[in-house]
Amino acid sequence: MALLTLAEGKAQLDYDGDANDAEIQAYIDALTPVIELHTGPVENRTVTETVTGRGPLLALTQVPVVSVTSVTPQLSSGLAVDVSDVVLDPDAGVIRRLDGASWSGGPWTAVYVAGRGGVPPTINLAARMLLQHLWRTQYGAARGGGGADDFNVNEPVIGYGYAIPNRVLHLLEAFKTPPGFA
Repeated sequence: MALLTLAEGKAQLDYDGDANDAEIQAYIDALTPVIELHTGPVENRTVTETVTGRGPLLALTQVPVVSVTSVTPQLSSGLAVDVSDVVLDPDAGVIRRLDGASWSGGPWTAVYVAGRGGVPPTINLAARMLLQHLWRTQYGAARGGGGADDFNVNEPVIGYGYAIPNRVLHLLEAFKTPPGFA
């Protein structure tokens, strides 16, 4: 799963040829970490991390979470918890034991799938617009990408130079990662 396909990127750039496909694909590939900095994982990926419990809650760091694969203690004194015996809050990345017990015997190794299970249309649009903006910084409006207003260097983008236009940040706002999460 990608934030956008090469065909979608070329359509956004209004580019018909295939001479620059590798370069356009490189731009598309570079969009994912930039967008996920604001939204958390979009593309599904397996994460393995060490976490410690706080009473009845076990907090994962990569949110949102699609599914939990396993939760096992790192110390031999603890017992693995069957994933059918836990409930997941996918947006908060919090695992709660159904029996109400605390997460003792840890630290724990949690294996889970982080991401969104699909690319929401708004994130896809933000990726298209960011691709168009970044492409234009190298080639200008003459080589695809529409009108010249997107390359306005007077557009203030606090903290990000001119790499991420405000219109892209506004689209990503609804998917913003909660504070304290990566």
